[in-house]
Amino acid sequence: MIDLLVAGGGPAGLATAIHAATAGMEVVVVEPRAAPVDKACGEGIMPGGVLALEALGVRVGGRALRGIRYVDGRHHAQASFAGAPGLGVRRTALHAALARRAAEAGVEVVPGRITRVSQSADAVTAGGLRARWLAAADGLHSPLRHTLGLDVPSGRPRRFGLRRHYRMEPWTDFVEVHWSACGEAYVTPVGDGLVGVAVLSTAKRGFDAHLRHFPQLSRLLDGSPPDGSVRGAGPLRQRARRRTAGRVVLVGDAAGYTDALTGEGVALALASAEAAVRCLRAGRPQAYERCWWRLSLRHRLLTEGLVRMSGHAAVARLVVPAAARMPSLFTAAVRALQ
Repeated sequence: MIDLLVAGGGPAGLATAIHAATAGMEVVVVEPRAAPVDKACGEGIMPGGVLALEALGVRVGGRALRGIRYVDGRHHAQASFAGAPGLGVRRTALHAALARRAAEAGVEVVPGRITRVSQSADAVTAGGLRARWLAAADGLHSPLRHTLGLDVPSGRPRRFGLRRHYRMEPWTDFVEVHWSACGEAYVTPVGDGLVGVAVLSTAKRGFDAHLRHFPQLSRLLDGSPPDGSVRGAGPLRQRARRRTAGRVVLVGDAAGYTDALTGEGVALALASAEAAVRCLRAGRPQAYERCWWRLSLRHRLLTEGLVRMSGHAAVARLVVPAAARMPSLFTAAVRALQ
């Protein structure tokens, strides 16, 4: 019997596997896709996430990010990170680096997809494998979260994300969030000559149609060739009744997700992976629930507040002017999330 079975080989699943393997546990990851896997995300990693990658021994390139800038066409506010920088990196590069580190740590990755699990007092069985514990890291719309009866319907307006890359030299070393009454667009330098643009909105429309609501950003991108196709994700908000079910723990997006607006998805996934393994090694999976709430609290509060403001056009127009008038408060908010 193996020690830990991980359902899903994305960043959260691989980070969980690396933590477990380096702690001496025998780990198997079950993932249907070959690495590296792309995904529609903003591709900005907060400083805490960068430090977590370094602690895992994960080496990845990308562009250093100095902070966050809010823009609405007339006003702007920016705040630098305290201490270490963040990182803009292609999702495929991040996934490839995590997969390399997992292989170095002795993690076995097998093809397949886990959608159901059975449990006994001392083991779980899924995908034809038997293990002491199972970590469900199967993404935003986690089949295992649903199978375990942990999904909670959301009555909020559904938000979606679209991402496209452009071949151009980045004009900033900040993550730049452009606000409009119709949603947000955030720009992340992810490499030399490459910029990622992600649009978040409740409206379902094509990427170019979204960009028309951000004239300043459209002018900056004008004439730059797109690199690759548009990728989408959503609905973004996902809730779980709890993060544990017997000998199963939920990590990463599967554990619940508020929104991509504050760009903390990867950092939270890495933090929850470490916490989950620590609790499982202690034989106390139930302790993980409290750890997850503590780790995600500031993110959930700030992101929830910003999303609520974004949902009201009149209020959304006030976000950037307010941040510009209160730079110390804006800086404090950015640094609280890093």
